[in-house]
Amino acid sequence: MINFTRKRTQMPQQSVVQRRTSFTESQIGYTEEMAICEAMRCLKCREHPCMTKGCPVHNYIPAFIDCICEGRFEDAYNILSTTTCLPAVCGRVCPHEEQCEGNCVRSIKGQSVAIGALERFVADWHREHCTESADQETAKNGKRIAVVGAGPAGLAAAGDLASLGYDVTVFEKTDVIGGVLAYGIPEFRLPKAIVRHEIQKLQARKVNFELGKSLGKDFSLDDLQGKFDAVFIGVGAGVAQTMNIPGEDLNGCYLAQDFLNTINLKQDGGLQFPKYRKIAIVGGGNVAMDACRSAVRTGADKVMIVYRRSEAEMPAYEGEIEESREEGVEFIFLTKPIKILGTDGKVTGLECIRTKLGEDDSRGYRKPVDIPGTEHIIDADCVIMAVGNSADEELVNKCGLKCDRKGRLEVDPETCETSRPGVYAGGDAVTGPLTVISAMGAGRRAAVAIHKKLSGS
Repeated sequence: MINFTRKRTQMPQQSVVQRRTSFTESQIGYTEEMAICEAMRCLKCREHPCMTKGCPVHNYIPAFIDCICEGRFEDAYNILSTTTCLPAVCGRVCPHEEQCEGNCVRSIKGQSVAIGALERFVADWHREHCTESADQETAKNGKRIAVVGAGPAGLAAAGDLASLGYDVTVFEKTDVIGGVLAYGIPEFRLPKAIVRHEIQKLQARKVNFELGKSLGKDFSLDDLQGKFDAVFIGVGAGVAQTMNIPGEDLNGCYLAQDFLNTINLKQDGGLQFPKYRKIAIVGGGNVAMDACRSAVRTGADKVMIVYRRSEAEMPAYEGEIEESREEGVEFIFLTKPIKILGTDGKVTGLECIRTKLGEDDSRGYRKPVDIPGTEHIIDADCVIMAVGNSADEELVNKCGLKCDRKGRLEVDPETCETSRPGVYAGGDAVTGPLTVISAMGAGRRAAVAIHKKLSGS
């Protein structure tokens, strides 16, 4: 039976008052009844564009939703697990509205099926109701794979290859498994307990992790290729960008990446972030949304987003913008910072100039144009730069791999093989900063290509 309601089942969440003062997860998740009701909104269309066009890893979306309709939640989980090793993560942080839900037929007349919320429900139901049994150990095929980077791309490649019988070792330069999942996404969006649980499932597949080991410092590609049959590089885009304006070295000016790391460490009993009165976040992407919502939770009197284009050009997810507003964040559009002001080495303000939108630039964005004579100062004692990340060009150069003019690794789009035979790469180091699921998709494509090459299939 199909539920023809045009509006999706609303996801329960904490009140705004609770959210402003707590780092616990904002959204509470569906009950079993809610999940079944929402799953029944699926029209069971023939083409399945949600899966074929929308999902980078091609989750069997209609099949797992069918199982939910029938109350077979564990079967739904097993279906999801054939294509994704991180369903609880992807159900929370993927841009569903742009991918699977953006291609849902229901969105033509009404709201799309809440595929992300259903994926999250299935993964959470499994974690809460099923005892993880030790996977039957896959017979080893005698071949060894090195994975560099324990982020989404590396974890996806490692999981798939381990399931195929390869002896997989993941090298991670930090002491934490998960990359951006571990310390780049705030607790209120992605609880660390969820990440740890998903990683434990990989460890159960006998994936080996060597932490504190960095490519280019502790070992070279030559070293890896001398010991392993193939190498996958999934190091991400870990170099934070700045605006290169005066005052970025003042006390109270942070890179969003460092700010979010500190906030996440605090949740694990680590560093305490200083208390500031007025915090200005520069940028309009999802990292800026994570930063501003985290800043609200530090107890600041005022939190502002300063963005040089209009709201229509903001790349952040619509839901994140809406929740930021609900939590009291002020949005200042068509405004470009030109200098960070300070006294005695500390931030005291942000000097800006107003802008207007001009012609499209090379990426299709309308270029912001300064309006002379509109310089003004925004009162702030903390400035957080959330203007993007890039690949580590120094690391790429050490690897001796071919890269594009932006310093991103060049790979075959189908196999993910780099300019060096036997070395594969995927994720943000190849595409620039994108999504968790797109990085996972690259890791899975690389795993398929590696297996075909090494098995001769």
